[in-house]
Amino acid sequence: MAKTKAPAKRGRKPAAKKPVESAVPAAVAKATNAVEKAVAAQSKQKERVTAAETKLKQAKVKAAGPKATAATKRSVATATKAVKTQKEKLSELTQKVAEAKKDLKIAELKARIEATAAKAEETVKSYAKTLADKAEADLEKALTKFATQWRSKRDKQDARKVKARTTAENKKVATASKKIESSIKALEAKPAAKRGRPAKAAAPAKATTAPKKRGRPAKATAPAKAAPKKRGRPAKAATATKAATTAAPKKRGRPAKATTAKAAPKKAAAKKTAAAKPAAAPKKRGRPAKAATTAAKAPAKPAAAKAAPKKRGRPPKAAASKPAAPAPAPAAEEKKDSSES
Repeated sequence: MAKTKAPAKRGRKPAAKKPVESAVPAAVAKATNAVEKAVAAQSKQKERVTAAETKLKQAKVKAAGPKATAATKRSVATATKAVKTQKEKLSELTQKVAEAKKDLKIAELKARIEATAAKAEETVKSYAKTLADKAEADLEKALTKFATQWRSKRDKQDARKVKARTTAENKKVATASKKIESSIKALEAKPAAKRGRPAKAAAPAKATTAPKKRGRPAKATAPAKAAPKKRGRPAKAATATKAATTAAPKKRGRPAKATTAKAAPKKAAAKKTAAAKPAAAPKKRGRPAKAATTAAKAPAKPAAAKAAPKKRGRPPKAAASKPAAPAPAPAAEEKKDSSES
């Protein structure tokens, strides 16, 4: 009965075994193999030489016998020649063995040199690694020491800088505090402002102003038309008041000495000047009236202003100047009124 095969196991295949590297260098191994081959060939050749010598001895014995023939004598010469040939080959093989052994010695010495160099290289690598590890450790120590010294030195420098900066900032604070304190004192001395619109200034007792009206002010009335011009000498100017006396006629000769003026006439003159001044126009709201053109609405000049022909004798008396028309209210005040409204 035939045996059944076991079922194949599933799973990973076992990893192939890596060849173990021999400690013997390749050159030494090759030289050793060459020596072994040469020695083997030498041994075989020694056997051949021994066999040839044995045949030579036998041939000599036969040739020395009574039944020796010419062929027996020739076999002795052939055997002698064969021994000589085999010995020559043995000598060559012996030389090869010597050379192979010499090559093996050289290979071993070279391998020793390479091993020494490799060992030295390994020693250098190990030493370099040791130095690197030591350098890392020394660096850590040096860094720690340097960091401690540097921090100590830097802390002292920073402390000096902080002290100088604190002094400078304190000076700034003192200067700013003085300014603020002076501002506080000024504010404390000043009364607090009241909210709301300030009270209107009381009008003077004597001045009676008309009540303000809203809207556009009335147009300014045109001044009275001038009287028609008349030919001849103009009439004498009338006196401003009835109480004034008529001027005495001029007399020839030296004038009389000036008498001191009494108080009463001064008062009368003051009253005249007061009457001559126009009363202030009442303030009105709105846009100010358009300014009347002086060329169109100005009263006509008297005929005396024209260049009249010169006459002999005393010139006529100048007419008394009429009081000027009241000036319109300034635009600034009316604008102020409009802003207040």
